[in-house]
Amino acid sequence: MSPRVDHIGIATKNLETYTPFWTAIGFTQDDDEVNKEQGVNIRFFSSPDDSSLPRIELLEPRGDNSPIGRFIERRGEGIQQLAVEVEDIDSMISQLKKMGCRMINEEAVSGTSGSRIAFVHPSSTGGVLVELVQH
Repeated sequence: MSPRVDHIGIATKNLETYTPFWTAIGFTQDDDEVNKEQGVNIRFFSSPDDSSLPRIELLEPRGDNSPIGRFIERRGEGIQQLAVEVEDIDSMISQLKKMGCRMINEEAVSGTSGSRIAFVHPSSTGGVLVELVQH
């Protein structure tokens, strides 16, 4: 499997605020999801013409003490993470740890739509929070 950007996560205080923008420029709004473990409401937007293109993910905190709530408090709204699809998340985590990468998640956790996810700390990626996603 070739590496592929799965989605770009954008932290926002309210999903409704920026939905009109993403639909106006041509993205299709997908179903909303809640990830209680991460304390976040999620709304994806996809390209109606090409499902292989990266999606846009709006992330709304369910509380101020959630990871997204803390991100917004420290940095404000904006791009929070870049998600990359991987074929085998467990072996990828193992490989990255052997390379000395700092992991936020030492093991994969539940993501949206039955996916498994893990985050790589920005200190190991040049300042970008990278989310590994296995569908």
